[in-house]
Amino acid sequence: MAGADIKPKCMERAKKWSDEVENLYRFQQAGYRDEIEYKQVKHVDMVDRWPETGFVKKLQRRDNTFYYYNRQRECDDKEVHKVKVYAY
Repeated sequence: MAGADIKPKCMERAKKWSDEVENLYRFQQAGYRDEIEYKQVKHVDMVDRWPETGFVKKLQRRDNTFYYYNRQRECDDKEVHKVKVYAY
């Protein structure tokens, strides 16, 4: 699946926080739409995640620098409306 060029059909903004919105927030901070685009660009099969929460732990940006994330929630309520949720 990482090799296929999958494009989203539509996009909407997140309305309230959830685990999915938290992970999308982390991918979008690193410059990707979501996990699908990250896997396509970086040619990886798995994303590093915190075992306790399942949140993304580490992402590599397009310029090859790394973003490291905490175990706890990082997407504040005031940031939730900025997160884009894509449908495929």
